[in-house]
Amino acid sequence: MNVGTVFGVGVGPGDPELVTVKAAQLLGRAPVVAYFSKRGNVSNAFSAAQRYLQPGAEQLPLIYPYTVELSARDPRYISALRGFYLQASASIMERLARGLDVAVLCEGDPLFYGSYLHLHAILQREHRCVVIPGITSFAGCAARAGLPLVSTDRVFSVLPGTLPEAELEQRLRAPDAVVIIKLGRNFAKVRGVLERVGRAADATYVEHGTTQRERLLPLREKTDAQSVYFSLILVPQLGALPARAEEAPWPQS
Repeated sequence: MNVGTVFGVGVGPGDPELVTVKAAQLLGRAPVVAYFSKRGNVSNAFSAAQRYLQPGAEQLPLIYPYTVELSARDPRYISALRGFYLQASASIMERLARGLDVAVLCEGDPLFYGSYLHLHAILQREHRCVVIPGITSFAGCAARAGLPLVSTDRVFSVLPGTLPEAELEQRLRAPDAVVIIKLGRNFAKVRGVLERVGRAADATYVEHGTTQRERLLPLREKTDAQSVYFSLILVPQLGALPARAEEAPWPQS
């Protein structure tokens, strides 16, 4: 009996035109398309991928029990999410057993802070899993901002805004490029740390990057303290990237 394959499909940062050719081709023939969603909300990943799906494909929503209602360190959150991923995996395995391939949509890249990676860890034990990489949120947002992030031998870091304040401050005191994700209710804390370490002036705030709802502005111009989960702050490396071509450390043609 044929058994289906799981495809973890990165659909990029939000703009449907930033879905890769490989992802679009796969979605155009997938009989089952699973996607993560908050109850009552439209899935951003599904919105980006929808135009590429074949007519008649089964849509399998995977509804989170919690999103931002509880801390990720709360035992209730941990227990509920563990059960959720096991149940979601069981739903997918039921389709695989019928010989159906299942494409699991993931914003950005499936293995970069993506919910898919938890399914991957479960499903790959007994099933063939193929990952289709996607453009990450910070790559899409940096492109929209026209903001070079890192060069030469400097370090680039991704920091969740959920980190404790002291750890954020320690990491942001280094001069290297940083993107801070998972803002939401952590925004005021993150901005306070950036101001304290002297890196707020060059930072860029992006909300719903690359989509029609995009909001992109220098952090210093964001006067309110509200943010959404799908937002990030780009912090370029200090003093290393030339602002003009004639300042570049390489020969000019």
